[in-house]
Amino acid sequence: MTTTDQQTSPTFLLGGDLPVARMGFGAMRLPAREIAGPANDPETSAAVLRRAVELGVNHIDTAWFYFHGGLSANGLIHRTLHPYPEHLVLAAKVGPVRNPDGSWGPPAGPRELAADVHRTLRELGRDRLDLVYLRLQPGGGEGPLADRFAALAALREEGLIRHLGLSNTTTEQLAQAQRIAPVAAVQNQYGLFHRPDPAVLDACTRQGIAYVPFFSLETLGRPEPTEPLHRIAARHEATPAQIKLAWMLAQSPVVLPIPGTSSLPHVEENTAAATVRLAEPDLTMLNALPH
Repeated sequence: MTTTDQQTSPTFLLGGDLPVARMGFGAMRLPAREIAGPANDPETSAAVLRRAVELGVNHIDTAWFYFHGGLSANGLIHRTLHPYPEHLVLAAKVGPVRNPDGSWGPPAGPRELAADVHRTLRELGRDRLDLVYLRLQPGGGEGPLADRFAALAALREEGLIRHLGLSNTTTEQLAQAQRIAPVAAVQNQYGLFHRPDPAVLDACTRQGIAYVPFFSLETLGRPEPTEPLHRIAARHEATPAQIKLAWMLAQSPVVLPIPGTSSLPHVEENTAAATVRLAEPDLTMLNALPH
């Protein structure tokens, strides 16, 4: 597939049977712009969700631990979008443990993972989740992967989960999980200015596994070489954020960005990035930027 094909392909068949628009939406910032708060206005967050769906987004990424006080991403999604539009794909993560006061506990074991899946089903008002990721801790430290992934695989066999995914994974962990059950998606940190493990993206591309980058618009505290980025953005009458997202889409046909926001202008800007077509010279310049 050529670069142009990768950029212009509007959809991806997630897990081989769920067609999704390649530009999705991440729900982390719906309860609060930062996970520690302050809380957002719930009506504004609901308007952002509705607008994303109106613009053609049908892949929403969420987690039960996305909450601030009494406001949760799952609750907002349920109240705003249920009964859900046909073909809306809801992806959820489990693994981290977050206490009601917002503090974090030790990672969930197999039994807790099952409880968190049932909790997510209740909060979203669904009988089955389209995609559930096991969110791993970078560097490990949460116990054997096999036991935890097997717990989710058992729920898949029960019909409570349609597809399984991994987040924060290495190629070795991906291979280990695949010996237990099929992996339909990987969600790792990846962006123009932070490309920590390109081998995972390469593995997903070869196998047709969805690669869902998080923090794709973040600088992660590093200074950006803004001049080339702004020059390319001006040439395309786009914003730098849109160029970052267009660059992500051009990396592989399996890439499904999920930029998150609690701002109506930003959700419109992010969704429109799917129409930006970067030329080969643009990509060469962007690929050469330090990361």
